Amino acid sequence: MYKMDSHIHSEYSPDSKSKLKDIFKVAKNKNIDIIGISDHNTVEGSKEARKLTKNDDLLVIPSIEVSALEGHILGFGCEEKIKRDLEAAETIDLIHDQGGLAIIPHPYCFYRHGLLCKADYKELKIDAIETKNARFVIGYCNNKAKKLSKKENLPGLGASDAHYYKFVGDCYSKIDCEKDIDSVLKSIKKAKVEALGKGTSNIRLSKYLFDFKILKKYG
Repeated sequence: MYKMDSHIHSEYSPDSKSKLKDIFKVAKNKNIDIIGISDHNTVEGSKEARKLTKNDDLLVIPSIEVSALEGHILGFGCEEKIKRDLEAAETIDLIHDQGGLAIIPHPYCFYRHGLLCKADYKELKIDAIETKNARFVIGYCNNKAKKLSKKENLPGLGASDAHYYKFVGDCYSKIDCEKDIDSVLKSIKKAKVEALGKGTSNIRLSKYLFDFKILKKYG
């Protein structure tokens, strides 16, 4: 079993200043084995992270957080950039064309472009959803995602969604897999994951509201 934080933002996202080296350091200090650098609408941070950890014990999965028309979608396992502002169904098809997984982050969080606030999951080929996102200031969003995961047998993931490197690993997944990209993706599909970790503290609320203002601008 490994610990994985599949949703982390670096300085390659417009709303984060986190250096990759700082992300790696915190991940290792918290015994995180696998991470995804899931920057907004770019794979450049993910590519650089994979290059820097080529001979490292920390496994970096290629990833991107795409701004679809209806909300945000993680292209987990995607190495190439996916155009933003397409319909969710087309975005998911493009993710699958790359052999990636379409994971829905913060699915019911309306103020952070939660996809399932606008889209019907039954009409989309979703591979997994986040059921524990550490940046929620409202527990209702995580709880609703957890209920959907259980009802529809959708794999549920935990992720920090850290925009500040010190929050890496606040939420994470335990995953039963081998330590390679293909095995990680297959294990998520087979729901061999468990979402764990803590939620947002009041101390961080002002920081997250600042992030929200940036997301509204750059989306």
